[in-house]
Amino acid sequence: MKPSLRQLQYLVAIAETGTMSEAAKRTFVSQPSLSMQIKDMEAQLGAALVERGRLGAVLTPLGVEAVRRARHILRQVEDLKVLASEAKGTLAGRVRLGVLPTVGPYLLPRATRRLHQEYPALRLTVHEERTVDLEEHLSDGRFDVIISTPEDHPGTKSHSIVQENIYICVAPDDPLALETGPVHMKALKGREFLTLGHGHKFAIVVKNLASIAGASTSGTYEGTSLDAIRQMASMGESIAVLPSLYAISEAKRDPLLIVRPIQHAKAQREIALMWRDSSPLAEKFDTIGAVFEDVAKEIMK
Repeated sequence: MKPSLRQLQYLVAIAETGTMSEAAKRTFVSQPSLSMQIKDMEAQLGAALVERGRLGAVLTPLGVEAVRRARHILRQVEDLKVLASEAKGTLAGRVRLGVLPTVGPYLLPRATRRLHQEYPALRLTVHEERTVDLEEHLSDGRFDVIISTPEDHPGTKSHSIVQENIYICVAPDDPLALETGPVHMKALKGREFLTLGHGHKFAIVVKNLASIAGASTSGTYEGTSLDAIRQMASMGESIAVLPSLYAISEAKRDPLLIVRPIQHAKAQREIALMWRDSSPLAEKFDTIGAVFEDVAKEIMK
């Protein structure tokens, strides 16, 4: 008897949550049932996969390798389900999506509604993560597709969603609020930019723009979210620098802020839907990407 797909799912859940109890919640079984299934799996393999302790569940070296292979097997099964749906002429099955936090909240609500309307058998599970984590989790199979910046994920296939411009956001009493339309780099010289904290790729974009403009980035405040940066700007705390999906869908609605695009070739970034080069589902992911692209165009109008 070999480990079942369900047992592989339990093992992966333990690896991702770190505890038997949380793994049981995630897979919708009782903890004793999950524990029994893992013990049964270990008995079949003749080796321990999980060390159980008061502080949680830790994978053994064999368990780490088993999780890697389990993810690959489960990913292939999901791919098979989606491929099977092609015979029915529809997009179906579960697709695991990772997305940048500077994109997801402003693109996904409308896009997921559209996907559900057009492909009701499709199940999209979404997680927001930093660029480095998106890269790792696409590679190891935890994600089927990601929404991120293509230059940070070499060796992938992609469907371009939007070319974002970068905007400044200032309080109404800021000198930069006296004009409308694009702002030139020379007008930003000597100013201080607010940006996201360590680990966010967009922070690097902002720092590069600050260097080009002769500006600086805040040494006393790094935001945890784009909303936090916007709120600091509304208090006259320097200049918030924001990507256009957020600036257009959120910041422009704020009567306490003035939003202007930066006029410079480097003040932009491409956002795309990406998947592994080896994935057999490129055609289906292109279909999903086209929906995201259409929604992004609507937002940017």
